[in-house]
Amino acid sequence: MIRALKISFKKLCFINSLWIALLGFSLQAQLSDDAQISIITCDAGQDLYSSFGHSAFRVQDSANGINWVYNYGTFDFNTPNFYYKFAKGKLLYSLSVSTFSDFLFTYELENRWVKEQILKLNPQERNNLFRFLENNRKPENRDYKYDFLFDNCATKLPQILKKVLGNNLEYHGEHLKNHLTFRDLIHQNLLTNSWSSFGIDLALGSVIDRKAAPEEYMFLPKYVMLQMQNTTLAANPLVLRERSVLDYSDKRFNYNFGLSPLFWLLLLLLFTLAISYIDLKNGTRSRWLDFFLFLITGSAGLLIFFLWFLTDHSSTANNFNILWAFPFNIAACYFLLRKDRIPKWMGKYILGLLVLIAITLILWIFQIQQFSPLISVVFATLGIRYALLYRYFTNSKPSL
Repeated sequence: MIRALKISFKKLCFINSLWIALLGFSLQAQLSDDAQISIITCDAGQDLYSSFGHSAFRVQDSANGINWVYNYGTFDFNTPNFYYKFAKGKLLYSLSVSTFSDFLFTYELENRWVKEQILKLNPQERNNLFRFLENNRKPENRDYKYDFLFDNCATKLPQILKKVLGNNLEYHGEHLKNHLTFRDLIHQNLLTNSWSSFGIDLALGSVIDRKAAPEEYMFLPKYVMLQMQNTTLAANPLVLRERSVLDYSDKRFNYNFGLSPLFWLLLLLLFTLAISYIDLKNGTRSRWLDFFLFLITGSAGLLIFFLWFLTDHSSTANNFNILWAFPFNIAACYFLLRKDRIPKWMGKYILGLLVLIAITLILWIFQIQQFSPLISVVFATLGIRYALLYRYFTNSKPSL
């Protein structure tokens, strides 16, 4: 959904200004009667940032030498504190303008299909929309605060159409037969056994487990395209015609089970089972395994806490993964690394962790939050090790 610019916005502004100057075009100018405005929908890519596809406006007017794409999915890598702002949900995205040929270049390289829906607009409607876009591209207007679900490159298009065309524009939802949650919609674009899917289910909270309203489906580009097919303007179909600009329908993705999260989680489960059996048989405890499990779960818990409470991301709130990925495990792993002087409260702490896993399962069963199916392997791993540690600490005499 994001198509990042690799040039600075200063250069981009200069190029855009030069185009306007050379063409002698202004916001007050009229598009010719043969001009067309269309919606461009692009296929998903293999990288996470492109997994959901892309949407943009295209304006064509051969009489004025215009063949431009208005793209709301761009950001500037040169932004000060880029990664900090990205993590905090404070990174500004922008409207950029490029030629249609430049826009297509990336999709040709990546073998991603591109489809176009030409809108049935009268001259006044076309000019109103064009002027809105031209005004929106000004430096003082082009930036907006990105939100994955409610304000992105895809949602911008129906929002702008509604703002420009008014109440004559109607979005009909009869084509949506199933009422899906935001999480269901996200997973339509991801392999379940992938690090992308596993990471998204870990980072996003229960707020995305509510059913999306028909217009909210349009946070995904493919649903913008479907919605345009089911939209009327003054009781007439909005889309005049559709065409494929690039067609790569037989594209295939490479899949390697040995690199998938399920493979590594199963490996960890088997390793934990083997070590726990040896520990149980010998009445010992493998400190480094305990340290590793508590370090990983504690670190994941701190990340979830950060995304939930310390960022502006709307989709990371109310994330009950924090129950099994317990932040305080990051402190407990220090004590578990010791051979002796184990705190007296450690047995009760381990019992508390088992209770938290049980609560997480209850939340999952009652669909308060949906978790990655792969997390069941994590629960089995932690449950086995926690049960052994509880037995070990309750049968031994802690030093502190």
